[in-house]
Amino acid sequence: MTLYAIPFPTIDPVLLSLGPLQIRWYALAYIAGILLAWHYLKRVARQAQLWPHVKSPASEEQIDDFVLWATLGIVIGGRLGYVLFYNLDAYLANPAEIVAIWNGGMSFHGGFAGVMLALIIFANQKKIPLLSGLDLIALGAPFGLFFGRIANFINAELFGRVTDVPWGVIFPNGGPLPRHPSQLYEAALEGLLLFVILRILSHSAGKLHKPGFIAGTFALGYGIFRSFVELFRMPDEQVGFLTAGTTMGMWLSAPMVIAGACLMIHALRSSRQSATSDK
Repeated sequence: MTLYAIPFPTIDPVLLSLGPLQIRWYALAYIAGILLAWHYLKRVARQAQLWPHVKSPASEEQIDDFVLWATLGIVIGGRLGYVLFYNLDAYLANPAEIVAIWNGGMSFHGGFAGVMLALIIFANQKKIPLLSGLDLIALGAPFGLFFGRIANFINAELFGRVTDVPWGVIFPNGGPLPRHPSQLYEAALEGLLLFVILRILSHSAGKLHKPGFIAGTFALGYGIFRSFVELFRMPDEQVGFLTAGTTMGMWLSAPMVIAGACLMIHALRSSRQSATSDK
């Protein structure tokens, strides 16, 4: 064992117990991510100069209304994604467990798909431009990713592979050897760094004037960062490694990379065509 191993800090996943009611850090992470994203998106929506034609794609009232839709998309999509991609046989054997989300088991990619479906329906009903709506939602997504990964670390779950780096952590359920704190890698890349990139593109580079570019950057960036961290993260035990040492996380992120790149190219081409036609 390396002399530099860091013992896992003593953190109870349950913040507060009130009789049978337990308030968990994981649930608070979801709430914090949603509330901060909500607040941030309303601020961005008020900055008319950021948007094409000096008009936000959605009003603050519409953003308020969409929060419930997004929450349902995250929870339902995240749960169904986990069931389908990570543990289908177990849930087919015991279907009642599918709704027992308090026992854990959520998938980002499923939640992402759920929010996309919710936005498509909501945007169609409210006559919101879909691509600009996607851009707006993408700006708030890193908040949830950051707090969600911090909660994964607190729960000592989704830890990394065995390592001898000085910051390796000995997780309670990870055996005696230090492992990569891959949850913190994801929090830093998918949460903090991706937020900074999107912030620069939206507020300094004027990319919200190219509808779809910010959303494409988010999908591309997340897919790349997630695939990179998968090199250090242990795959779910029931899934294991797939072809050529790849993981389910890599396979699910690959379509995001492709779709994100295509969306960015489409946004740039559409912007050029619009500029040409205006001359």
